[in-house]
Amino acid sequence: MSVLVTGGAGYIGSHMVLELLDAGERVVVLDNLSTGFRWAVAPQATLIEGDFGDAALVGDLLSRFEVDAIIHFAAKIVVPESVADPLGYYENNTAKARNLLAQAVQAGVPHFIFSSTAAVYGEPKVSPVNEDAPKDPINPYGRSKLMVEWMLADVAAAHKLTYTALRYFNVAGADPQGRTGQSTPNATHLIKVAVQAALGKRRGMEVFGTDYPTPDGSCLRDYIHVTDLVRAHMDALRRLRAGGGNITCNVGYGRGYSVLEVIDTVKRVSGVDFEVRRSGRRAGDPASIVASNDRIRRELCWTPRHDDLEEIVRQALEWERGLEKRLAG
Repeated sequence: MSVLVTGGAGYIGSHMVLELLDAGERVVVLDNLSTGFRWAVAPQATLIEGDFGDAALVGDLLSRFEVDAIIHFAAKIVVPESVADPLGYYENNTAKARNLLAQAVQAGVPHFIFSSTAAVYGEPKVSPVNEDAPKDPINPYGRSKLMVEWMLADVAAAHKLTYTALRYFNVAGADPQGRTGQSTPNATHLIKVAVQAALGKRRGMEVFGTDYPTPDGSCLRDYIHVTDLVRAHMDALRRLRAGGGNITCNVGYGRGYSVLEVIDTVKRVSGVDFEVRRSGRRAGDPASIVASNDRIRRELCWTPRHDDLEEIVRQALEWERGLEKRLAG
């Protein structure tokens, strides 16, 4: 049997592939390489270049590789872009996910793990926010992901498919062994942008909004190490295979850092005082969002191992320093 990882050549997906291989799994990656990299996929995995919305291709892979679980990462993820191009986000994140689910049902794939997002909560009234809080996304990205959660629940009620939906908070860092990391040149992740500024790859950086109702006026976020995130997926896979039912869980540390606090940490760890420009708010950005992680700890027995902002920043810096050689190769 095999695990199919969509988007497995991307940032989080390539870490997932490593985690699966380390656990002795047979892994098939489906990625169109629009933002991922062929070299980021561990050679022990089988890489198929293609789109997860291609029903014929997906159907063939599920049958040919005897897939018993799909871990679905492939998606568009940039909030401001989703505001500017909502139809593109609904097509890619929602309509294509419907096609993927249809093929999973047709092939009899029993397990599905979905990469969802904290953006489904919008502007939470309570912090930390738990999974039962109202879902009121304020941007098309969050809505496109919430629609897939709804589809999963309906499909699981009608067919023999069990699922786990994991709502990510802000993913950062790199593989502690230096095997993969955030590699997209124009990525919008805060820590990625800040370490690029520290290394002179950007002419400083911007902070979007300093008048939010937070302690220092900048947005507050829950930053989670990418390795802890993919371990949550492994915990979810084990639970599903052991007969666990459908579940939705937050994946975060339950503690927030402001944008300005993160930038100060990058400056301290790197030893570089780069320029920080203050700009107006971006459309679709909530002021503060922090995870309640009681459910994932209880139900998936998930335990964070890298809950340290300086470690996250240090590994992101180390990865970024060596990235130009990898991209050139």
